[in-house]
Amino acid sequence: MSDIHIRKVGRTGRITLKRPEALNALTLDMLREIGAILPIWAADDDISMLVVDAEGDKAFCAGGDIAEIYAAMKSGNYDLPREFWREEYPVNLALFNFPKPIASFLHGFTMGGGVGVGCHASHRIVCENSQIAMPECSIGLVPDVGGSLLLARAPGRLGEYLGMTSTRMGPGDAIFAGFADYFIPNSDWADLIIDLEETGDWGRIDCAAYQVPESPLAADRSLIDSHFSGETHRDITNDLGLAADWGAKTLEKIARNAPLATAATPELIHRARARDNIAEALRNEYRFGHRIAAQGDFQEGIRAAIIDRDRNPQWSHKNLADVALMEVSQMLLPLGADELVLT
Repeated sequence: MSDIHIRKVGRTGRITLKRPEALNALTLDMLREIGAILPIWAADDDISMLVVDAEGDKAFCAGGDIAEIYAAMKSGNYDLPREFWREEYPVNLALFNFPKPIASFLHGFTMGGGVGVGCHASHRIVCENSQIAMPECSIGLVPDVGGSLLLARAPGRLGEYLGMTSTRMGPGDAIFAGFADYFIPNSDWADLIIDLEETGDWGRIDCAAYQVPESPLAADRSLIDSHFSGETHRDITNDLGLAADWGAKTLEKIARNAPLATAATPELIHRARARDNIAEALRNEYRFGHRIAAQGDFQEGIRAAIIDRDRNPQWSHKNLADVALMEVSQMLLPLGADELVLT
């Protein structure tokens, strides 16, 4: 049985992720199937829009399937994760630039690679149990799949906060931060999808939308903007040290993540904000990923969180203060012949 169901239904191109037992984690074959169909549907006049959803109750997509990637890195094969990203990122780019509306139905966990498939859509729908996050720093990677641009476009300095703390967003926060657009209860989704299939009218989504839930992030917006406005990770942590209880709690969240990846995250977001270009964001993300595959933190992060689950990663740096600014710059230097090619 395929892990993904791609078909035409009525006026829509339909993509359904079908790995609920694995929280719909993306495999390379799934990404290849999505990448292959997008240009065909873009040229198909019978298709007015795309609808992307997933099976199961727990997750739209919790990320990429990294168990195989871990095994490869452990054996010294660093080309496998690099190949995965080289094929994944063009799919993220194609979804971002798709010439027709895309409605994505983001129930449960939408994280990492799931953000790359679901959150570049034009009409992003969340429900009561939606939890959206870019938690890559917790496993030694940086926010990728174009996530650095999504974070850069979030209001104020929410992007730096979300990327460095790996905070999960409920439906209200996801809409406030610009990772989603509509709140529609899950019980309404099946009828809405049928309506979209029959009509191809994405305006039906506006008609079905409910009032946006409250956003806890909005209440902290002034604190976040004030203390995450620094140019470097050191500026940010120094400011947080002056923020009493809120600052201490935020520093605790940051301290759980990989120091090198956390230090590189604000720099990635700043570059993405300055350029506001999805291809440039993906290239910078890939530069870090290409190097971290061999550096060790990514492998160790997966081990501690997914494989052994001891939650005790031994990072290359003891804490964030140990990461030199030059190290961040070196991780994001151009790769020459190994640079990411986007078509």
